[in-house]
Amino acid sequence: MTERTEAAEPAGPVGPGGSAGPAEVAEPAGPAEAVVPFGPPVRLAALLARRELGLRLVAGDPGAELHWVHTSEMADPYPYLLGGELLLTAGVQLADAGADPERFVARAAQAGAAALGFGVTPVYDTVPEALAAACARHGLPLVEVEPGTTFAAVARAVWRLRADARLHELRRVTDAQRALATAAARPGPVPAVLKVLAGRLGGRAALYAPDGSEYAAAGRGLTPEEAAALSRLVAVVARAERRPSSASDTVAAGGAVGPGGGAGGAGGGAGAPGTAGGTGGSGTEGDPGAVAARGTGGPGTAGAPAGPGPGGASRGVRLVAYSLGTGREGLTLGLALARHEEADQRIAETAMVLLSLLTAPHQGADEATRSAALVRLLLGARPEEVAPLLGEAPWTVVHARGGDGQAPPALGTPLVDAAGGTVRALLPAGREAEPQPGWTLGVSAPAGPGSLEAADAQAARALRRAEAAHTGLARHRAGGLDALVDPAEADAHARALLGPLLDSPALLETLRVWLSLHGGWDRTATALGVHRNTVRQRVARCATLLDADLEDAQTRMELWFALRRL
Repeated sequence: MTERTEAAEPAGPVGPGGSAGPAEVAEPAGPAEAVVPFGPPVRLAALLARRELGLRLVAGDPGAELHWVHTSEMADPYPYLLGGELLLTAGVQLADAGADPERFVARAAQAGAAALGFGVTPVYDTVPEALAAACARHGLPLVEVEPGTTFAAVARAVWRLRADARLHELRRVTDAQRALATAAARPGPVPAVLKVLAGRLGGRAALYAPDGSEYAAAGRGLTPEEAAALSRLVAVVARAERRPSSASDTVAAGGAVGPGGGAGGAGGGAGAPGTAGGTGGSGTEGDPGAVAARGTGGPGTAGAPAGPGPGGASRGVRLVAYSLGTGREGLTLGLALARHEEADQRIAETAMVLLSLLTAPHQGADEATRSAALVRLLLGARPEEVAPLLGEAPWTVVHARGGDGQAPPALGTPLVDAAGGTVRALLPAGREAEPQPGWTLGVSAPAGPGSLEAADAQAARALRRAEAAHTGLARHRAGGLDALVDPAEADAHARALLGPLLDSPALLETLRVWLSLHGGWDRTATALGVHRNTVRQRVARCATLLDADLEDAQTRMELWFALRRL
């Protein structure tokens, strides 16, 4: 008998016919909304092309998009599906007396399953005709899995195809970003960026002035329906109360816009992604052609494409409008996309950032210099080449945490990264970090442009030491006896001594912090943000792997010397 894998499912009371099922599941009002994972889907046709699997399409469209694989023998699979799955079954639940293939298929389709894979043997020798007919009625593709193919092999093939598609997508985005950055450095950068963007998206890219007129454009022409829909999006974004923002719409093949005007997927509030546009979306009351839009706290993003089907975002032309965030009366970027993939959105967002920099009005000398530095970095320049534009070396890296939601501390530099829970800042020569009320600071040693990565690590360690010691500011401590040793020999000795721990960053960092805090369990736990028992377990593991007595002062000193070289 062929071995098959099955995902674990919650067991419920025994339902009619002896099949285990949920005690009671409410009937859905309609098809469930699919939870789409990050990354491109896999076409069913690509899976069918894997000859070693021996799959055969019995019914349905081979163009179905697969996001997941799930195995189930439940009589009602609805509660266990997210949508977009290739649902694999051997038909155990259909062999019971009174089993209804129609209900099983209907529930799978309502849950948003992308396709059904039926394994012949050990229960059935062929795909039941009633099951094939039900799949045809509900538009659910049905695939026969031959006896020699395990469900695990099918799942593995889907994940490999998804990984290949993801790699292709990343390469496409990377190539486009390089081309856009190169265009931004040419004479006449705005038209050059628009031309590259239109070519990479296979459509049209245009900048619109506040009055709705085209400022610059590149790419194919628009149909009258597309031009009218894009103009509406531009008008919505231009009058948005908060900038930047975005809006999106879909014009179906043939130029028709769905009833109620295109749905306007504006950028979500406070940086949340926008909602799907698509044909048939609700317009503003009293204005059937209106498109809804909301402002965002950051660069607006286009909504996710609507699902496949007539008039959905997977068919037709995707239209998106982005404000460039260059002031309330700034420009708007309008796009007509031939493809509706995640990579297209990433490419468009890169172009939006570059165009925002290139078209920003009243840019001061300092801002212009920083923009030039950013463009050079995007073009592949080394930090050593760009740093002189931003200030004099040596540089000091500062890490800060705290503030209780306040603005970043005033460190006397505009080069601040406030994303995430830790504020990072670059201080040029002549600037000294001082304690800031309500903040805990870690300060690196002065470093040249080529050593900023090491300085960043120094600042991070100093911040952890300051938090553990409950002090407002801690500086990296350099020099000492290790400065008398040849660096190459010291590095080689450190790698040899700490070799058993090099594959475990968590153990290395725990040992480093524990030694820096003189073996204090509670203070180490505070600095690392873990429980003290976790610290004890990690330190004991270090002692075992290193075959060392960590209570010995000489051992501690030698390990500390080695850790400082990594």
